[in-house]
Amino acid sequence: MRFVFGPVPSRRLGQSLGVDPVPPKTCNWNCVYCQIGHTTGLHTERQDFFPPDDILAEIRGAVAAAGPDSVDWITFVGSGETALCSSLGRLIREVKGMTDIPVAVITNGSLLHLPSVRDELCAADAVLPTVDAGSEGLFRRINRPHRSLSLDQLVRGLVDFRREYTGNLWVEVMLIRGLNDTEEALEDIARILRQVQPDRVHLSLPSRPPSETWVQLPDAEGLTRAARILGTTAQVPQASAGDLQLSGAQDLEERIVDIVSRHPISESELRRAIERWNRGQVDEALASLTAGGRIQVVERHGERFWSSPRYRYTERCSPNAGTGPRHRD
Repeated sequence: MRFVFGPVPSRRLGQSLGVDPVPPKTCNWNCVYCQIGHTTGLHTERQDFFPPDDILAEIRGAVAAAGPDSVDWITFVGSGETALCSSLGRLIREVKGMTDIPVAVITNGSLLHLPSVRDELCAADAVLPTVDAGSEGLFRRINRPHRSLSLDQLVRGLVDFRREYTGNLWVEVMLIRGLNDTEEALEDIARILRQVQPDRVHLSLPSRPPSETWVQLPDAEGLTRAARILGTTAQVPQASAGDLQLSGAQDLEERIVDIVSRHPISESELRRAIERWNRGQVDEALASLTAGGRIQVVERHGERFWSSPRYRYTERCSPNAGTGPRHRD
């Protein structure tokens, strides 16, 4: 399928049926921790990248094919910034008209300063924006936004959205060791969260392959400090008990490509997901996909991850080497 993938296990949303309404990687940020690599050209204009009717047809088919209780959420999550899709509001409303499965939107929140975007996202059952920094300098160092975007604009959009939105507002804070897990950085983030008043704060870790090699997981002390400073609503989402549901696929290679094209997977996670397949068949499929350039291996945190070759990751870089990405050849 071109737009729908999964269900995949989500730490925040259980078994999530993903809907991707933007091409990779269409974003107005270039986050140092992004699991789908660098944004090679920052995009700021909203538009329909694909016919909305085609997206809806795929969702309708996936919902009809899903088994009872196999999907907890239908999640709009783009290969970049989801709200850059100008028909997002229509898609949310029509999905809610076809199923009782709740709808979530994962977004960086950068476009919530626009009244039209706030109005569209108000139709969702849960909205999950991002606040990784409490100062303009750190915002530009971590999220590396388009020059027209600012932290103040992001905060104003979130505050205005909170006033208008009656659903679940769950803010994600991606913790990076030595950047935003310090006392000062966390106090700055806490001041913003007190203005926004989210229902939950999800403390996320860059455990999937970050675009920059120097991005490190916070240690136990950093996590404890974050939980203390960011308040009682802050929590580290636990791993989902679900699986990637690859074992029943008729074409193993195509199913692997379908998943990793939007959702990089650690080798250990992938092996668990396809453990019912003969090991020789699995090794043959991975070797064939790699040799054919249909998947790539990215090494981070001492672990191998399988990802789409469309995504560009830095091989060697230091956190002080500037804000521009350096790509594989």
